[in-house]
Amino acid sequence: MTSPQPKPGILDIEAYVGGVSKLPGIERVIKLSSNEGALGPSPRAVEAYRAVGPDMHRYPDGHATHLRDLLAERWGLEADRIVCGNGSDDVLQLLARAYCGQGDEVLYSEHGFLVYPIAAKSCGATPVTAPETDLTASVDALLARVTERTRIVFIANPNNPTGTYLPADEMRRLHAGLPKDVLLVIDAAYAEFVDANDYEDGSALVKAHDNVVMTRTFSKIFGMGGLRLGWAYCPPAIADVLNRIRGPFNVAAPALAAGEAALADRDFFDLARRHNIYWRGWLAEELTRLGLDVTPSATNFLLVKFADARAADAFLRSRGIIVRAVASYGLPHHLRITIGREDEVRAVAEALAEFLGA
Repeated sequence: MTSPQPKPGILDIEAYVGGVSKLPGIERVIKLSSNEGALGPSPRAVEAYRAVGPDMHRYPDGHATHLRDLLAERWGLEADRIVCGNGSDDVLQLLARAYCGQGDEVLYSEHGFLVYPIAAKSCGATPVTAPETDLTASVDALLARVTERTRIVFIANPNNPTGTYLPADEMRRLHAGLPKDVLLVIDAAYAEFVDANDYEDGSALVKAHDNVVMTRTFSKIFGMGGLRLGWAYCPPAIADVLNRIRGPFNVAAPALAAGEAALADRDFFDLARRHNIYWRGWLAEELTRLGLDVTPSATNFLLVKFADARAADAFLRSRGIIVRAVASYGLPHHLRITIGREDEVRAVAEALAEFLGA
């Protein structure tokens, strides 16, 4: 007698492992491993979350109607083209499930987000990578890897874990080079942190074409990673497909309430953005002064190269500081360091100075 067997490819998946949150024997840790919002959630979002408690026996609005209206108003979009999910990861998985299958290929850049190959393999497709140039996605390399089996191109812009981005003209060139039946998915999880004039989040491409989707999240600048709230902006036909296959109540009521309140709190959003821009620049300058190679970042983290990344990681942990090793992304000599509060950013700079004997 044999036991039930998963579909081909499922057992080839290496399960995603999130950033460590605790260290043995250390009561208070500084967690800079998961790119969480440095200032946490808006106080108004916390208040809205708590207010939903007495009504937890009620199902949420399965269409996320009010949240979609607020997102559309905030970013100048059409509400009926927005699909909300249980984090943007949920939406990425739905897209793979809807448009890929056995024998298909899913393309992404060499150091792209690990959820992309997981999404591909989970539906029987083959993940394919394209080499990067200076830790930045290469349009030419991506287009060179497109085949008749390519169904989706995933690109995080800005990218995790490198922090680099492609300017708007390069994103338009990438799209122009793709066949019309290939779906370009722009993962813009870190869009709110970018302060470059030549960057676009991808929504203009979605409006202009039938084969582009942009995904966003409340987990980063809005500080709501624990609530799992994300969304996609899609062409109407793709929004229709996602609404057919998503869970009927895939976003919980507390997440909807908190998301709505967070969007309304413009002052807190602006504070979080200013905080990140300042302390990202400060930490990059400090680490460069120590002789470390810091990749220019448009996000809320820095990718830093070390002579011995494992030793640096172990030293930081001994000081109660958790950052992210990124060997699983093909970067064994690097650590990814989230921009935290002022005291946390200063602590990591001081610890690395001590580690390097500076």
